Amino acid sequence: MDITASTVATPSARTVPKGVVPASLVVGGTLISLIGLTWDIQWHTDVGPDTFFTMPHLFLYAGSAISGLASLVVVLMTTAATKRERGVDPIVGGRAVGVFGRTFAAPVGYLVSGVGAALFLVYGLWDQWWHGLYGFDAVIASPPHIGLLLSISITMVGAVMVFAVARDEPWGTYGVVGSSAVLLAFSMVTVIGLQALPNGLVNSINVGAAFFSVMILFMAGHALNRRGGALAVAVVVAALQAVFWWFSPWATEVYADATGLPLRDYTDGVPGLPNMIPMCLVLVAVAVELLHRVPAWVPGALGGVIITACAPLQRMLVHGGGYFPSTDRYLATIAAGAAFGALAGLLGRRFGLTLRHLAPARENRHA
Repeated sequence: MDITASTVATPSARTVPKGVVPASLVVGGTLISLIGLTWDIQWHTDVGPDTFFTMPHLFLYAGSAISGLASLVVVLMTTAATKRERGVDPIVGGRAVGVFGRTFAAPVGYLVSGVGAALFLVYGLWDQWWHGLYGFDAVIASPPHIGLLLSISITMVGAVMVFAVARDEPWGTYGVVGSSAVLLAFSMVTVIGLQALPNGLVNSINVGAAFFSVMILFMAGHALNRRGGALAVAVVVAALQAVFWWFSPWATEVYADATGLPLRDYTDGVPGLPNMIPMCLVLVAVAVELLHRVPAWVPGALGGVIITACAPLQRMLVHGGGYFPSTDRYLATIAAGAAFGALAGLLGRRFGLTLRHLAPARENRHA
C-alpha cells in the first residue's frame, strides 16, 4: 500500500454530513454483531448445538455485511473523487492510502473496517463448510468461529479509527466513545481463548479481562484528549452490560421455544457475555481520570488490581455465593493483574496517541 496525495477539501466542499452516515453504518453494524455474539454465546450455554443458519448467526453476518458495504461505498467514492482530482475531505475516515498499486484510494479507517468485513466473508464460507461437514457446533470456540470473531474485532478497530479522525466534531466524539465501548464489550470473548492455558496459580481469564479493559479505556481517553473520555466509555459499557443481561437469556428462551428446542436443565439464567464484563469498570475509569497526570502505567496497574480483585466478588454476587479462590491464587492473580494493567496503560496511551495522529491538522482542514 502506498500513501496517496489526497486533495484537501475547501470549506465549501466539507463533507462532514457525508462522513456521519457511513461512520454510523459501520459502528451500527458492529453493534448488531455484538448483539448476535451475546445471543450466540447464550445459545451455546442454554441450548447447546447450533447450525449455520440460526438467528444469532444471522445477526453476526448482517452486522459485518452492513459495516463492510458502508466501507466499500466510501472507498469507491473516494477512489472516484481522487481519479477526477476532486477534493477529498480527510475528516472522512482519514487520509487515503493506495491499494493494489493505487487502483483504489481508501481512507485508512474504512480500509481497516472493510478488510475486517472481507475476512469475515472468508471465514463465514469456512464456517458454512464446517457445518456442512460436521453438522452442529457444540461449542463456540470452533476454528471458523475464532476467525469470524477476530475479523469482527478488526472491523471494530476500524470503526474506532473512523470516528477518531473526526474527534474534534461532536459526532466524532460520541462515535469514539460508542465504538470503543462496543470494542471493549466484544473483546471479552477473546478472553475465552485463555481457558486453553494451564490452570496454574494465576487466573488467566481475570487477568485477560483486566488487560483488555484497561487498554481500551486508556486508548479512548487519550484518543479524545479530554477529561471524562474513559469514564464515558465505562458508562456506555455498563449500559450495554445491563441491556444484554436482560436480552441474552430472554432472546435465547424465545428463540428456543420458536424452534421447538428445550433449554438445558442446569441453566441458571446468568448471561454469558455480560457476566464476563467487569462490573467495576466505572471505578477503574474514575481512577484513570483522577490520575491522568501521572505516568500511564500507574493508573493502569491500579486498574488491573481493581478488576482482578473484584472478579471473584462479582462471581459470588452473580451466583449468590460459591467458591472463592485460595489466598495464594487470589494474591498472585492480583499481582499479575497489576503487571498486565501497567502494560495495558502504556499500550492504551500509545494507541490513543496514534489515533489522534489520524486526524488532519486544523490548518489543513480549513485551508
